[in-house]
Formats: sequence, C-alpha cells, structure tokens
Amino acid sequence: MARRRSRMLSTLSETFWILVLAVVVLFVFFVALGAFSPGEVVVLTLVIIGLALLWVAHAVWDSRHRDPHDPAVIRARERRGF
Repeated sequence: MARRRSRMLSTLSETFWILVLAVVVLFVFFVALGAFSPGEVVVLTLVIIGLALLWVAHAVWDSRHRDPHDPAVIRARERRGF
C-alpha cells in the first residue's frame, strides 16, 4: 500500500510540474502573440515569473537528486545486448 501511495504522489507531483510549465509557456505564447502586454497585467506577470522560478528550482533539484541510472533503460539495453 505504501508503494502504491508513493507512486501516486510521484505521478501527481510530476503532473503538477508539467502543468506549471504549461502555464508559463502559454503566458509566453500569448505575450508573443500580442494578446496582452506584460505591463498591462503586472500581477499576472509576477505570478508567472514566480512559477517559472519555482519550476527552474525544481528542475535543478530534480536533476541533482535523481538516479542517473534508470532501471527501465538498463533493462532495455541488456535485452538488446549492448
């Protein structure tokens, strides 16, 4: 049961960070499209900058603490004979 809960929390965490990145990219897309100016929506711009900084911090932390040897990749490599 604990393993299932851990996997579920991991999946929810990954989904959350993907959604954060999607919101940041969507904001940049609309600014590039000219739908609004960042100066017109200062509070939203600050929130998006905060989300972008949080995502970058998460990505750096995750890259430093993740195991570089993914078991699925190792199994696939061994199956192919490399």
